[in-house]
Amino acid sequence: MVAVSISSPNFTTAFLGRKLPFWDNARKQTTFSNVSCIRCAVDTPYGDPYRRLGISRDASEEEIWGSRQFLLQQYAGHERSEESIEAAFEKILMASFRQRKKTKINLKSRLKKKVEESPPWVQNLLNYVELPPTDVILRRLFLFAFMGGWSIMNSAESGPAFQVAISLAACVYFLNEKTKSLGRAFIIGFGALVAGWVSGSLVVPDIPSTLLPPTWTLELLTSLVAYLFLFLSCTFLK
Repeated sequence: MVAVSISSPNFTTAFLGRKLPFWDNARKQTTFSNVSCIRCAVDTPYGDPYRRLGISRDASEEEIWGSRQFLLQQYAGHERSEESIEAAFEKILMASFRQRKKTKINLKSRLKKKVEESPPWVQNLLNYVELPPTDVILRRLFLFAFMGGWSIMNSAESGPAFQVAISLAACVYFLNEKTKSLGRAFIIGFGALVAGWVSGSLVVPDIPSTLLPPTWTLELLTSLVAYLFLFLSCTFLK
């Protein structure tokens, strides 16, 4: 009897008729789930951009970029989701920029406070020092580095006397621009040359010869130290 009932067309038709709505609902639910997943990057109530990207507040820069790229790939083609992801990413970048700027300002404030709390002789010494713009530092560094390279290339032919003279003249010129006194500029420049030459004469002999090329003489090495002193004096001294 059971076998006959199962094989009955009427029973089978009625059974399939009851099953069809189940599969329709399943398909509708599946479609709704996919749509929900696609829209979740937009419709989530999170106002926190970190939660929107699924990262912590102490996430590294690599983790932030990685989360952005992953989410953009997941929601590729869904414009609202992509805009939401990009907006959260930009908010995090702006917050990071403001934090770095605030840290830099605090560092300057702490440094200024340290200078104010330093001994009087340190403050007096710092009164003779200034920090010029970066482009000025780079131009003068390039000039004296060029003189050093020129001296090294000509070390086998002649000494660095000519290059040292040009470096001294350049140092005096730069100092005269700041001090508006040629005499003072020459004294400072010549003093820096003498200090560099004496320091080089004392320090260079202690350098192991195995670390230096055989063509580098004591005069050449001393001149390199002198170039350093000339650069520092004409760049950072007031």
